[in-house]
Amino acid sequence: MTKVANIRNFSIVAHIDHGKSTLADRLIQTTSTVSDRDMREQLLDSMDIERERGITIKANTVRIDYTASDGEKYVLNLIDTPGHVDFAYEVSRSMRAVEGSLLVVDSTQGVEAQTLANVYQAIDADHEIVPVLNKIDLPASDCKRVAEQIEDVIGLDASEAIEVSAKSGIGINETLEAIVNKLPAPQGDADAPLKAMLVDSWYDAYLGVVVLVRIMDGKMQKGDRIKMMSNGTLHSIDRIGVFKPQMENVDCLYTGEIGFITASIKQVRDTRVGDTITHDKGGTTTALPGFKPSQPVVFCGLFPVDSSQFEDLRDAIEKLALNDASFSFEMETSAALGFGFRCGFLGLLHLEVIRDRIEREYDIDLITTAPSVIYHVYSRDGDMIELHNPADMPDLSKVDHLEEPRIKATILVPDDYLGDVLKLCQDRRGIQEDLTYAGSRAMVIYDLPLNEVVFDFYDRLKSVTKGYASFDYQMTGYRTDNLVKMQILVNEEPVDALSVMVHRDRSELRGRAMCEKLKDLIPRHMFKIPIQAAIGGKVIARETLAALRKDVTAKCYGGDATRKRKLLDKQKAGKKKMRQFGKVDIPQEAFISALKMDG
Repeated sequence: MTKVANIRNFSIVAHIDHGKSTLADRLIQTTSTVSDRDMREQLLDSMDIERERGITIKANTVRIDYTASDGEKYVLNLIDTPGHVDFAYEVSRSMRAVEGSLLVVDSTQGVEAQTLANVYQAIDADHEIVPVLNKIDLPASDCKRVAEQIEDVIGLDASEAIEVSAKSGIGINETLEAIVNKLPAPQGDADAPLKAMLVDSWYDAYLGVVVLVRIMDGKMQKGDRIKMMSNGTLHSIDRIGVFKPQMENVDCLYTGEIGFITASIKQVRDTRVGDTITHDKGGTTTALPGFKPSQPVVFCGLFPVDSSQFEDLRDAIEKLALNDASFSFEMETSAALGFGFRCGFLGLLHLEVIRDRIEREYDIDLITTAPSVIYHVYSRDGDMIELHNPADMPDLSKVDHLEEPRIKATILVPDDYLGDVLKLCQDRRGIQEDLTYAGSRAMVIYDLPLNEVVFDFYDRLKSVTKGYASFDYQMTGYRTDNLVKMQILVNEEPVDALSVMVHRDRSELRGRAMCEKLKDLIPRHMFKIPIQAAIGGKVIARETLAALRKDVTAKCYGGDATRKRKLLDKQKAGKKKMRQFGKVDIPQEAFISALKMDG
C-alpha cells in the first residue's frame, strides 16, 4: 500500500496539437512503465479514429511508478485529456478526479483559445498548475515570449516553467520532479466509510461494464458489495485493478488512488458518470457533488441505409451512449428515410466521430441528416416548444416568434488575418463585443448565432487564416430573430432531411446555393427533375436537372421525318409518366455537401 502523501494525481491539458499525448508517451517511457518493445506513439490513444486523426477523443489514464531523486517511491496517476472544444466535457470530468495539472504550451505558437478554455477548467477545479513549454527543439521556439504570454493572458506565474521537448525527451526528468514536488498529494480519510467517484465507464465484450473510479475516502477491495448512490443498485466486485496502461489486477484500492472495477454490471445505464459509489453496509450517506450534465448543442438524425439494420443501430447507439455521457438520443421516423434516431452532440467533430465509430465498430451504413440546433418556438397562445428538427416546425400562422441559441466565441488570430476573420464573423450575423491584443495576436470576442457556427464555421476559419486561428465558444442564451424554415423539393416532393432554418434576409442566397449544389450531386435520371427551395408555399429558387437521353431514332434511317417524330413523342409521353411515379435517388454525400456554406 502506498502512503497517501506519495500519490500524485494529475492531468495534462493543452490546445490541440501542442503535444499532450507525446508528453504522456515520454513520461511512460522514461519511467519504464511500458517496455521499449511495446512502446508506440500515442500509446494512450487506443481508438483507430484517434490514431488516424492524431487527436485524443477519450480521456485515458495510466499509473506510473516513479522513484524520485531523493530515493522516495511515488505513484503517479496520469489522465491524458482531449484538447478539442467538442470534448471539453471529457476534460471537465477528468479534472474532478485529480488535484493538479501540467499546462502544456507549444513554445512556437504560444497560448491558443483551447489553452485558455482548458486552463480555466483546471482553475475552477482548484488545481495546482505547472506550466510546461514544449517543442523547444524547433528553430521557431521562443520560450521567453511564450512565458510572458502565459503571464499576460492567463495570469499564471511562468518564471519557473519547465522547458521540454516531448519528442526528443529533453526535460522529462525535470517534469517528473516538478510533478512530485509542486503538485499536492490527494486529501482523504483512509478510515472513513468508502466514498468513490465514478469517473468513466465503458462496455467491454468480455468483462461487461468496466468502471473507472477515484477513491476519495476509505478503501475498496475484491468481493465488496457496493452501491451506486444515484439509483441504489447493488453489485459485487469481481475484479479490481489499475491501468499500466494494460489492465493489471490488484487486491485493493486505497484512498487517493485511481483504478478500475468490474462487477458483472450488464447495463451501462446503471453506471452514471459522476455518481458516488459506496459500500452496501456502513457506507457513506453524503454523495459527491457529481458533474453537471452536458448540454448537447447540435442535433442530427442517424438512419440506417438498409432499414433492416435498425435494431443493430439501436444496439450500437446504446453501447456508445454508455461510454459517452455527452451523447443523447431518441427515436424518430422520417418519410424519406424510415426509422432512425435523433441524436444530440456537443459539436460537429463529436458528431463525425460518433458516426465513424458506428460505421466502423458496428459495420452499419448510415445516412446523416442536416445538423441543427434547438430553437424555441413561441406560439400565439404564449406556449413555448423546443424545436429539434426543422421538419417539425408548426404552422406559421400559429407562431408568434422564434428564438435561436447564441454563443460567445473567443478567437485568437495573428494580426495579418484579422480582417478576414472579422468579415467571416459579420457574414455569419455576428456582433463584435471586444478586440484586444496579446503580443502580436488579436483576441476577438464575438456574439454569434450557434446555427451559423455549427456547420462549417471552424473549417472556414481555419482556411481564411491558413490554420493559424484558434477558436473556443460557450453558450450564452437565446435571442429572438427573423428565422424561417426553408424546404427543398426534389421532383415536387419535400425532402425532410434537407429542411433547414435560415434567416429571412439570407434565405434566397442559401436556397439558390443549395439548389445549385444538389443539381451537381444528384445523378441524372431518365426524366427531368426540378429542384426547388421553398419557404411556406413560395418557391424562392429553382434548378432543373436535365434528363438522360436515349437515342430511340437510331434504327430509323431514311424515309419520312414523321416516323422519327412519332417515336420521339412516344418517348416524351413515357418520360412524363416516369416523372409522375419515378423515385429520385439522392446519394448519401449529397445530404452533407448540400448544407456546406461556401464563402
